[in-house]
Amino acid sequence: MTAKPLKKGATYEDLRDVPDNFVAEMFDGDLYASPRPAIRHAHAAAVLGGKLMEPFHNGRNGPGGWVILDEPELHFGNDVLVPDLAGWRRERLPEAPDEAYITLAPDWICEVLSPSTEPLDRGKKLRIYARQPVAHAWLVDPLPRMLEVLSLESTVWRVLAVHEGQARVRAAPFEAIEIELGELWIPGANRSKNP
Repeated sequence: MTAKPLKKGATYEDLRDVPDNFVAEMFDGDLYASPRPAIRHAHAAAVLGGKLMEPFHNGRNGPGGWVILDEPELHFGNDVLVPDLAGWRRERLPEAPDEAYITLAPDWICEVLSPSTEPLDRGKKLRIYARQPVAHAWLVDPLPRMLEVLSLESTVWRVLAVHEGQARVRAAPFEAIEIELGELWIPGANRSKNP
């Protein structure tokens, strides 16, 4: 994904025409498309989703009470976003909708950063998540091996914590479990800033 839109004034039909090997999103009516993520990115998202699924989605060895989804398509007016992970408190989303998208803002999102998507993830996407409002955001960066934990206060994102490397962390809103960050990173993976 580049900082330049693929098409300005796009429609949902334009988004649907983007080939399946790209992730297509719309911000303020502008269409963006990025290739599927690198393996280190996909690994971090999959492992993190797995760590949250059992205790929070399924309620095994944890409190339950959440719906956790991988790459859901979120529709907020003219904005169509696809976070790497998203979670809703079950009392807000007791049943999954039949559509291929969700219009209810999640309570938590996670974006796994890539050099090519980071400006949009930190910029336009976080602004839209704040506008909805999404209460919690995590930014995972597999290159420096870092997790940033953000909380929305009024309309401003506040950094609650930054964790790095192999740290064992408890992070809002999932403090009930400890996450070993080292498991998110592919052992021996190249830590250069390639897309």
